[in-house]
Formats: sequence, structure tokens, C-alpha cells
Amino acid sequence: MSNSNEFRIAVLPGDGIGIEVMDVCLEVLGVLAERTGTFRLNTERLPAGAGHYRDTGRALPAETLEAARRADAILFGAMGLPEVRTEAGTEIQPQLDLRVDLDLYAGVRPIKAMAGAPTPLADPRAVEIDLVIVREQTEGLFSDVGKARAENDTMAVDRMVITRKGSERIADFALELAERRKRDGRPGRVTCVDKANVLASTAFFRKVFNQRAAHHPEVITECMYVDAASLNLVRAPWRFDVLVTENMFGDILSDLCAGLVGGMGLAPSGDIGDNHALFQPCHGTAPDIAGKDLANPTAMLLSAVLMLEWLSHRHGIDALKQAAHLLETAIHRGYAKGEIRPAEYGGPDGTRAVGEKVAQLLREF
Repeated sequence: MSNSNEFRIAVLPGDGIGIEVMDVCLEVLGVLAERTGTFRLNTERLPAGAGHYRDTGRALPAETLEAARRADAILFGAMGLPEVRTEAGTEIQPQLDLRVDLDLYAGVRPIKAMAGAPTPLADPRAVEIDLVIVREQTEGLFSDVGKARAENDTMAVDRMVITRKGSERIADFALELAERRKRDGRPGRVTCVDKANVLASTAFFRKVFNQRAAHHPEVITECMYVDAASLNLVRAPWRFDVLVTENMFGDILSDLCAGLVGGMGLAPSGDIGDNHALFQPCHGTAPDIAGKDLANPTAMLLSAVLMLEWLSHRHGIDALKQAAHLLETAIHRGYAKGEIRPAEYGGPDGTRAVGEKVAQLLREF
């Protein structure tokens, strides 16, 4: 096997169920690599998270950050424990530090319906849901995270910071993603979500988006206020393709949309920059079920699909895209045929059983 198809993966399992879903994910990726014979992942498990902070006083050791910086990609479980707090009283969230240190400005949240998974939508077109929320995650309404602005216990202030640089690069990211999705049969449409009728900062975001859209004539573009987008994402989510938005808006809409296709157990994500990328399930550490073999590892597995797709795009290796498609197909087929029935939805399959069934489906292809 050529070294060009070997990749160093920094593995940060984290806390709670993060460890369990990561173990299953790595086993499935091993089966996938053996099944395809086209790539090899050299993984390095690294300490970080609330448990590590409780034991050592460090949530993200410098050695872990440096190893993550050197890696070709980062697989991240979930981090944080409600009883473990910083001296300021906030939760331990090393993923936010990684976003800043590695400039992971694009939060990518695919939302895709899966036959056999629960949905609150009665409309039969719900099976057509296949959209991606692209969230700018270095500025916006999260700009002051960690920078307290309380005034004499009578007022607190958080700034909404929107810059041309941040808006241009997230707009380009979304527009280029839509171009790639169009080649795969999707509409090639980007919806800019903002509150431009009220907030000057997001009116500026819209202005910059429209300027960048002019450089992508093959992409259909539209703008929509966030309240209208929320309504339409519930009423007709199948009409959307790619949505691009500010940090806080994207945070909220991502969870709303995850609820439309089965919840956080099926919601993968990527935090992507120009030189680094991190992939993680959107769910938390769920300490109440940790160690009980009840967690649904599907979101972690779908995050691995995103990682392989990103590595394929970054390095121009089509075999990685094919491997990603194989893994995604196995997951979807297992759900559609009722062979995968996670405990999260009242089924008999615990964490390890879901992973074993996906691995078996891969072997049978």
C-alpha cells in the first residue's frame, strides 16, 4: 500500500459515552479498511476532556493539541461532565479551544433522512430530506465566549461580531460545497440565513454572501430570515440543500433539523478549516447511560463518513470517497431493513451491537 493512502488520525474519545462510541467507530473503520484495501488509518489516542481536567487540571494538554495539529484529521468523541467545572463555573469544552487554535471556521452539519429511523414528520416527502447546515464558528454571537461583560450584576453584554474575512470564507465554503453536491445530483442551492431586517451585523453577512455568490453562477442562491427559515425547515425541509449562517443561528437550527431525522444519535458533524478538520457526533457525553452499552454510535460512524469524504477531497483520492459511500450505505441499509434497531429508539441493539451489525454488512458487500 502506498504511503499516500496512509493517514494519521488523532483520536480524542473524551468523556462518558464518547469513549464507547469511539471504540465502536475505530473497530468499524478497521473492518472498512480491510474490506476495501485502499487506505490505512494510523490512530493515536490522546487525553483530553472533563475527566482529564478533574484528574490533572488540564482539559486540553499541550501535547494533545500538538499531536492534533500534526494529524491528517481528528476524530472526537464527546467531552464534558456536568459536575466538572472550571474555576469560573463553566463546563469543560476543549472542542471550543480546538476550533480557535486550529481555525476550524466551518461547522458542517449534514441532515439526511434515513429509512427506518423515527421522524416527527407525517409528510411522505420527509424521506427526501438531505441538507447541510454550514455554520460560521469563529465569530458571530459567540465572539465573547470566555470574555465576561457583566456590569455590576445589573446587565450582561454579548457582542455579535461579523467580519468580511469570516463572512467571505464561510460563504465560499458553502458555495463550493453546493457545487460539489450538484455534481452528485443535489440541486446546487445555497440559502443564506440571517436577520438582515433587524441586525446590521447580519445584513452585512448577507451583503458579503451575495457578493461571493456572484463568483459562483452555477449555484442557485437565496436569502431567508432565520425565523422564516425555522418555519420552513419544519414545514418543508426537503426543499433545502445547503444553508449558511452565523454561529448562534447555526447552532440552534442544527439541533432543530437533527430532530426531524431521528435526533442527536444520528447527527454527525465536521469542524473544518483550511488546514485542519475535526469530526464528531453532535450529541453530548450522556453520563447517565455511560458504561451501560446503551449509546447509539451511529452519529459517530456518520462522522467517520464525513472524515473520509474530507480526506478524499483534500488529497484527491477517489477511493476514500468510495469507502465513505460504502460505510454510509451499510448504515442506511441496516436501518432500512430493520437489521439495526438501536436501544435509543426502543430496539434491542446496544452500542456494540450496532457496530457489529454495520461491520457485518460491510463484510457482506
